[in-house]
Amino acid sequence: MARSAETDLYPPVKRWLEGLGYEVKSEIGPADVVACREGSDPVVVELKAGFSLTLLQQAVARQAVTDYVYVAVPRWSGKSGWKAFKGNIGLCRRLGLGVLSVRAADGVVQVHCDPAPFVPRKSASRKARLLSEFSRREGDPNLGGTRGQIVTAWKQDCAKIAAHLAANGPSKGAVIARDTGVTNATRIMYVNHLGWFARVDKGLYDLTPTGRANL
Repeated sequence: MARSAETDLYPPVKRWLEGLGYEVKSEIGPADVVACREGSDPVVVELKAGFSLTLLQQAVARQAVTDYVYVAVPRWSGKSGWKAFKGNIGLCRRLGLGVLSVRAADGVVQVHCDPAPFVPRKSASRKARLLSEFSRREGDPNLGGTRGQIVTAWKQDCAKIAAHLAANGPSKGAVIARDTGVTNATRIMYVNHLGWFARVDKGLYDLTPTGRANL
């Protein structure tokens, strides 16, 4: 798909607004598009050939003039384009902005969201997981913002189990749980995401060579 210029977006956006009963003019002060209708607040549309920080900054600045601010960009291309576009819609919702896309082939304007105050929905389950990880993790073993290996509470539990097995040899999960305080020790060894543990007999677990090396 050929990349659209901002000037290519204006005629379709103007037709769409006129169809809603607005009088439309471009380049009014700092705004790309201004639409007025008797008895209504003005609508401002910022046009860009693609989403960018500049576009969002300009649109947010226009909120000092009116609550009805849209951004208009060309329609996405392909699955990856839609994924990025969908993420930007979510960001615009949080900023209280509307989002329009313009199809290059025929100039069809699609409204993806209208300007409205954003009230984030809280997730009780996500909050619970966050607080659980915080309370279970011992100390502060990671560097903030790191993209490397993260030490989680679960990995700390694995390390406790591995240390117990290294010191005591093959052991039952119930014994490890009692001695280490890792209540789900049996399940951790059974699932064995890290490859550190192996069942050597019914109910008995020991360290694998990988587990000993990492310990």
